[in-house]
Amino acid sequence: MDKEKKLRVISFGEVLWDCFPDRKNIGGAPLNVALRMRSLGCDVNMISCIGNDEDGRKIRSFLEKHGVGTVGIAENTLHPTGAVKVSLNDRGSATYEITYPSAWDKIPATETTARLASDSDLLVYGSLACRDELSENTLHTLLSHDIHKVFDVNLRSPHYTVNTIGKLMDRADFIKFNDDELYEIAEAIGSPYRSLEQNITYIAEKTVTPAICVTKGRHGAVLWQNGKWYYNSGYNITVKDTVGAGDSFLATLLTYLFHYKSHPQDAINHACAMGALVAESKGANPLIDDLKLKTLMQGENKIKSV
Repeated sequence: MDKEKKLRVISFGEVLWDCFPDRKNIGGAPLNVALRMRSLGCDVNMISCIGNDEDGRKIRSFLEKHGVGTVGIAENTLHPTGAVKVSLNDRGSATYEITYPSAWDKIPATETTARLASDSDLLVYGSLACRDELSENTLHTLLSHDIHKVFDVNLRSPHYTVNTIGKLMDRADFIKFNDDELYEIAEAIGSPYRSLEQNITYIAEKTVTPAICVTKGRHGAVLWQNGKWYYNSGYNITVKDTVGAGDSFLATLLTYLFHYKSHPQDAINHACAMGALVAESKGANPLIDDLKLKTLMQGENKIKSV
C-alpha cells in the first residue's frame, strides 16, 4: 500500500507500565493497539497523558522509536505516569490492579487532539479511560468528529458503569468484546437471550452498530458485520501470558479490514493468529512478522486460540 493511502488511526486512552513480579513493561490497551497497527503499516497517533517523570519520558521515547506519533500525548505535572500491578495465574491469564489517579485519567482536549481527529480515518477507544470525568469528556469531544469509531470494551472492575458503556456503544461504528464482557453487558441492558449470536445481534440492534466482534478465549472469535457472520475456531498454541493478546487481535482485525481492505474472513483469520502468537510469547508487544503469521495459519491444528 502506498504511503499516501495508509490508514490514519488515533488510539485514545491509557499509556502506562505493566508491573509484573519479575519485570516492568510498557503497556495499556490503547498503546498496544497503536503499536501493533503501526507495525502492520498504518499511520498511528496516540492521544493520552503522561506524568512529568522518567516513566513518562520512557513511554514517549519508546513510542517515537516505534513510529507512533506522540504529539497528542500531554504531560501532567500533578499526577504520575500510570502503573498497573499485573498478576498471572497458572494458565497465564492476567488480573490487574490499576493505580488511580494517574496522568492518563487527565487527558485534555486541545487544538492538537481536535486536529488529529479531523485528519484521521479511524478512532480506537476503550472504556477504562472514562473512569475519570476529564478524560471521558475529552473522548466524547473526539467522538463528535466525523471519523469511523471503534469501541474496544475493556471492563476493569470497579472502573466502569453500565451507563458509561452504553453511551460509548451508542457512538460506535464497530464494537469489540470478549465473551464474558458480551454476556455481562447484554444482560445489563435487558437481553433475554443466552446464545452468543443472539446477544450480538441484540446489542447491534439496541445500539445501531453495523459490526461487532467477540473473542472467545482459546476457542477463537466471531465477527458479525453488516448482517453476515464470520468465524475462526482458533489455533493450537501454548499460552505463556495473555497480556496484550486481545489488543493485538483487534489491531490486526482492524488493519486487515480497513487498511488492506481484506475479506472479513481473511481478517478474522489473521487476527486470531496474531492474538495466539502474542499469547504464546512473554509481554504484550512481541515482534511478530508475516512469516510467523502465515506459518501458524497454514498449520493443520486450527483448534485453539488465545
